[in-house]
Amino acid sequence: MQTYRIARAAQLLGVSDDTVRRWIDQGLLPVTDSTPAEIPGDALAARAIELAAEVASADDSLSSARNRFVGIVTRVQIEGLMAQVDLQAGPHRVVSLMSAEAARALELEVGSLATASVKATQVVVDISKG
Repeated sequence: MQTYRIARAAQLLGVSDDTVRRWIDQGLLPVTDSTPAEIPGDALAARAIELAAEVASADDSLSSARNRFVGIVTRVQIEGLMAQVDLQAGPHRVVSLMSAEAARALELEVGSLATASVKATQVVVDISKG
C-alpha cells in the first residue's frame, strides 16, 4: 500500500503540516512505525472523504452534481458577453466560463465564497510514479 509523508499528506488534503500532526495526535490519522512517520493511503483517502462531507454538510443547497469545490473567488474577468471566474479550492484552481450576465447576477468578486459544481461525461485520471 502506498504511504505518504506528513508534508505530502497535508498538501493533498489542503491543510498545513501542523494540522496533519494534530490529527495524528488526536487519532484521526494513523501512521506507520517507520521513520519518518508516514500515513497509509487508505487512511488518507478516508480522511479526505470526511473533510469533503464536512464541507458538504455546511452547504444547505441540493444538487445532482457530486463534484463540488468550495473555495474563494480569486479572479473575475468580464469582457463583452462572457466572464471568466477563477476559484481557489484548497490546492485546486477551478476556472468557470459563464455569461457576463450570470457573473453580475451572482455578484461575484475577488474574495467571494463560492462553490463550483462540475458535471462531466468524461473524467481523466492520471497517476504519478515516483
